[in-house]
Amino acid sequence: MADTKVQERVDQLRKEINYHNNRYHVLDDPVVSDSQFDKLVIELKDLETQHPELVTPDSPTQRVGAPPAEGFAQVEHSLPMLSLANAFNYQELEAWYHRVTNLLEGASFDMVCELKIDGLAVALTYQDGRLVQGATRGDGYRGEDVTHNLRTINSIPLSLLEAGPPRLEVRGEVFMSGEAFAKLNKEREAQGEPLYANPRNTAAGSVRQLDPAMTASRNLEIYVYALGYAQENGMPDNQWDTLERLKELGFRISLHNRICRTLGEVEDYYRQWLEERHDLPFQADGVVVKVNSFEYQQQLGVVGREPRWAVAYKFPAEQVVTRLLDIGVNVGRTGSLNPFAILEPVVVGGATVKMATLHNEEDIHRKDIRIGDWVTVERAGEVIPQVIGPVVARRTGKEKVFQMPDRCTVCGTAVVKSPDDAMHRCPNTACPAQFFELLKHFVGKGAMDIDGLGERWSRILIDQGLVEDVADLYYITKEQLLGLERMGDKLATRIMDNIEVSKSRPLSRVLFALGILHIGSEMADLLTQSFHSIDEIAAATEEQLTDVPGIGPKIAASVVTYFGVDNNREVIQKLRAAGVKLEQEAPSGEAADLPLKGKTFCLTGTLSSMSRSKVEAKIKALGGSTSSNVTRKTTYLVVGADPGSKLDAANRLGTETLDEGQLLELLETLGIRA
Repeated sequence: MADTKVQERVDQLRKEINYHNNRYHVLDDPVVSDSQFDKLVIELKDLETQHPELVTPDSPTQRVGAPPAEGFAQVEHSLPMLSLANAFNYQELEAWYHRVTNLLEGASFDMVCELKIDGLAVALTYQDGRLVQGATRGDGYRGEDVTHNLRTINSIPLSLLEAGPPRLEVRGEVFMSGEAFAKLNKEREAQGEPLYANPRNTAAGSVRQLDPAMTASRNLEIYVYALGYAQENGMPDNQWDTLERLKELGFRISLHNRICRTLGEVEDYYRQWLEERHDLPFQADGVVVKVNSFEYQQQLGVVGREPRWAVAYKFPAEQVVTRLLDIGVNVGRTGSLNPFAILEPVVVGGATVKMATLHNEEDIHRKDIRIGDWVTVERAGEVIPQVIGPVVARRTGKEKVFQMPDRCTVCGTAVVKSPDDAMHRCPNTACPAQFFELLKHFVGKGAMDIDGLGERWSRILIDQGLVEDVADLYYITKEQLLGLERMGDKLATRIMDNIEVSKSRPLSRVLFALGILHIGSEMADLLTQSFHSIDEIAAATEEQLTDVPGIGPKIAASVVTYFGVDNNREVIQKLRAAGVKLEQEAPSGEAADLPLKGKTFCLTGTLSSMSRSKVEAKIKALGGSTSSNVTRKTTYLVVGADPGSKLDAANRLGTETLDEGQLLELLETLGIRA
């Protein structure tokens, strides 16, 4: 056991190291040499090695202290991480400003302008001054727990420099500098490895590495841009002062932020960085403009997932001209034939582009894009590069008009096109290209989640003839896996274990995993709330399916078509024989006895007592269903703070509304407390 003097020296060393780390990585103003800093770290490591009981998660020596993870747990954000509305020109910015002014009844307000860094948004949570959790944005409500990886980023403090709120959550943007990105690609080139496309994707992929040591090697950085939550507040009442306070606590804040009093000052800031953005050490795709006052922010509220009090004033998309060498066609998992441009390589927005989106044949002909054309290619932020149109003046007469092939480019089956569908499709569900995409989807997260079977192994299993449909996965033996090149015993065991676990996935996951056209995870949830087995869904008519709130004729027709195919029904039988769960368990007792059976709820606005997902879970536990839109079949619209357009729809349709208090009262009456 360490004596008091050792503990005091360890505490002192950590305090000094954190201070110097902040000076170097956050303030860019070191006050000691690298060798002096290294001596402090070495002394601390030695003491912790001699006294392992003194090692704590927030020690500077623990930035890379976790073993590789098997996967990431989900984190539910205490407050949603919202998206931003966009303004693409001054007129749209001005319209946003006038809307805000009107909602504030003419009150004047300051605005904070911040560069919109093209990185990965994360939430950092501190308990009693120590970093306890780091999560990705995810869908805004739930993200992935990447705490161990974020600990490796030197500009993220493991402990605060001074006392702050007992529990504090801040939001920031993780990014890779242009210099670090160039260095990484240079190293990969020297090793004969493929180059990464752009800093943003590389940063995001680095944060989601299962091995924290890999994340640490990528030299990631962060700028904190917002307060998420502060217990027993004590924080300033506006954005500008809050950022300054966060800086005092040890967070890295962009020095390019500016407070603006007028719209003209905002425009000046935007114009400055439009001209100078390429001089920045990171990629920026616009300016974020925020109402400074938190009181005004609260008053303005949120519409859907977008705050009314902020807007992203985007830089114009970057465009270049290059040659369209050819138009290729790939086949998706639903059989869609997707044309894409094969380009003479060109750099757009810091990324080398060789291929670009062309949408569909109608769009190609509408724009009169021809093979051999010089074309304008645009890349805006994280949007996939797309061909805007041809440079007609540079035509030579040798260009060729594109025609969609009349047979599938993979299996040779005659292509079909419905009058109400923009896409050409291969109707052969056994098409190898479709099956490869389907298998990747089937084993993926949100579907059957068979960890260990990614894109590479999916391709190998198909090429080796081990799977011809998704049900074949459940008949693979460990011996067959071990017969594959580079398949070790540990991975084979893991895959077999995960295949077995996947048999108990809920019916909604199975339905989603089957890859039925138009059936995403939300539609699968809706169907399994009304039909409690795969057999019930397969036997349902289009009329019965459209009786389900949120299910329209197009989706119903797709479901009926799918289960009308002999091959698909055979796959279902093979899944059943393998032990995959194809029935929906009622939460408690018989579904018919549940008090909210037959009632459909829709939610709008923000609830203070619990998250939206918890509300939906409680409603479903009582036999009710939820939908994302208000229709004539909606029983109740639950209205939280700052409701959106769903409330207008409910008023038009005469849908009964419940406020948060009434909802809680209803749930409590039925035996469920918040």
